[in-house]
Amino acid sequence: MIRPLPSHGLLDRVLRVLFPGALLLLLSGCASVSYYGQLANGQLQLLRAREPVSKVLADPSRDPELRAHLAQSQKARTFASQQLHLPDNQSYRLYADIGRPFVVWNVFATPEFSLSPQNHCFPVAGCVAYRGYYTQSAARGQAALLREEGMDVSIGGVEAYSTLGWFNDPIISSMMGWGDERLATLIFHELAHQRVYVKDDTEFNESFATFVEREGTRQWRAWRGLAPDNGNPAQQRDQFIQLVLDTRSRLEQLYATPLSTEQMRQRKAQEFERLRSRYRTLRDSQWAGDKRYDAWINAPMNNARLLPFGLYDQWVPAFAALFKQERGDWPAFYAAVEKLGALPAPERKAALKGLAGPGNGAG
Repeated sequence: MIRPLPSHGLLDRVLRVLFPGALLLLLSGCASVSYYGQLANGQLQLLRAREPVSKVLADPSRDPELRAHLAQSQKARTFASQQLHLPDNQSYRLYADIGRPFVVWNVFATPEFSLSPQNHCFPVAGCVAYRGYYTQSAARGQAALLREEGMDVSIGGVEAYSTLGWFNDPIISSMMGWGDERLATLIFHELAHQRVYVKDDTEFNESFATFVEREGTRQWRAWRGLAPDNGNPAQQRDQFIQLVLDTRSRLEQLYATPLSTEQMRQRKAQEFERLRSRYRTLRDSQWAGDKRYDAWINAPMNNARLLPFGLYDQWVPAFAALFKQERGDWPAFYAAVEKLGALPAPERKAALKGLAGPGNGAG
């Protein structure tokens, strides 16, 4: 249950007083003062930048394209609460211009021969499979240190994130580079995190939010009288994700074998080349040469680059099955998800595997 919060203006004034003290309480032996300091400062700057969307819409001096984009976002925001039964609060009814392409940069890391992420634990969010930085330079610095330790590392820019209902999250300027529908999907995804969140289980949380995003978008299109998005982009996305997930499965099997370090490195490189080859075959034979994923596939590859796919997609089939089991009833679905989330981790994973069925989900 999300507790009521003060208005964003009052909250800013409260945070100026409470953030330093709260920061000291959050510190632990596994995280530095400087890291928590940049988290606190970055979040505070974001909160200070907020203004009501209604204020932007009412100001004729503001960019017309921005106003039109925000006007459409508010229709999706209303739909999210009224039709998808997502939280009805001030989140995404505020706007913040941050002047950069991403709000944070996440650093993912794994051992050289493992797909298990290096987890980081926080008092509120629990343990997550990445560390976030409000500047790209700080993320790169951390990544360099991890590489020196022999870790596989990847940096990913993030357009939006949820504070899980603790603050009224804004629509951020970093979210505005996409079309109206993509912005709607981001709102659905981030509000889903406010609706259900399980500490210490990134895969569960992100797969759940991804399912809500996709099903919510399908219903959002139907509500507006649009045809389902079953065209090439959606189909290609699903096929590409499956290629990556298949590679993850093969690598997990590889890393469980008793090979020497050099043999393991050679086989690992072969698996990544196999992924590239399968992608090019798919692209040229079924996608008419569409190169939308070429930049990703041709970049240097390592375990950490595969992590987001496992985190965001591996249990989507399980949540889709659960939604069908609950006959498309959103409140009943959320109640069932909460029951799953309350299970001990091994039982939760077993239940998700059962829902996903043979051939789906992580091994």
